[in-house]
Amino acid sequence: MKKNYLFLLLWLFCACACHAQDNVISFSDPRIHYMGRIVTRDNSAELSWTATTVTISFDGTGIQALLRDERGDNYYNIVVDGKLTMILHPDKDKRLYTLASGLPPGVHSLELFRRTEWAMGKTWLYGLLPDAHTTLLPAPPAPTRKIEFYGNSITCGYAVEDSSGKDRGTAPYENAYVAYASITARHFNADYHCVTKSGIGILISWFPLIMPEMWDRADATDSLSKWDFTQWTPDVVVINLFQNDAWLTNMPDHEQFKARFGKTAPDTNTIVRAYRKFVQGVREKYPRASIICMLGNMDASKAGAPWPGYIQKAVGLLGDKNIYTLIVPFKGTPGHPNIAEQKVLADTLTSFIDKHIDW
Repeated sequence: MKKNYLFLLLWLFCACACHAQDNVISFSDPRIHYMGRIVTRDNSAELSWTATTVTISFDGTGIQALLRDERGDNYYNIVVDGKLTMILHPDKDKRLYTLASGLPPGVHSLELFRRTEWAMGKTWLYGLLPDAHTTLLPAPPAPTRKIEFYGNSITCGYAVEDSSGKDRGTAPYENAYVAYASITARHFNADYHCVTKSGIGILISWFPLIMPEMWDRADATDSLSKWDFTQWTPDVVVINLFQNDAWLTNMPDHEQFKARFGKTAPDTNTIVRAYRKFVQGVREKYPRASIICMLGNMDASKAGAPWPGYIQKAVGLLGDKNIYTLIVPFKGTPGHPNIAEQKVLADTLTSFIDKHIDW
């Protein structure tokens, strides 16, 4: 009798779970707004790039999401009505996760914000399940302003929440939400894309992939997966690269130095030419965008470093009045920018945009 009772309970649990998933609102429902480069599969939206965001509005008290993570390494901020309410850490099992519950009845906004970069693996969103007293509302109007960022660990928010001084870049300490790109975009109420990877450079990276090989991908891990640049056109593009190049071009024993340069470091003309070529590629995709070639605020921009000059020379050779340079001084501390230092970057960038760009 006890076995039959347990079997009945298990059957009821499975039946309820299956019924709940049958009522899930599809990932492709037009009431869901996505921000970032999204790859859609037959049954899911693939979330992988830094700062990818799912935004919804609903009338009610709570909602769940049907998710699965590739490795269980990713973290997401849940922002309800403009306030961070929890950090979600999905695992490798496909299941329902509570995004909000017990809210006061009424209209609410919710963001599912990816804190971590694509190196932590993908997350698949299959759909949303409102609770019994909740109705999903039409997607809020998309912001009219758009910014795209090309960057490295600084833009990713690498180690930004590691207060130990160890500069740890593992997933729990990375949070793009408090990095300068996200702060800047929120300041301007702008939709934004972050095409970023910690350790990446224009000529050389700490791994066998450089930004000119990655920047046009829809799936960063697939060289054949190309982003459709007609889907989304930014008003402003911010390029903050060369920090990793500054280190690795002085490391002849590193395997990536040998793979990219052999035995001889690139000279000034080679460096300037590579930067100019990358910016030209961005300009070809976005003929009308304002492009800000930024550097900072780690030691590539310290006093006496040649890298600001390389950027300024490359931009000067382009002769495009809508391409700007912005050099943010070295923060003067070891490791990656902390939250306060990211805020300095954001304040500098927002002031620059306010001064130079009419959008």
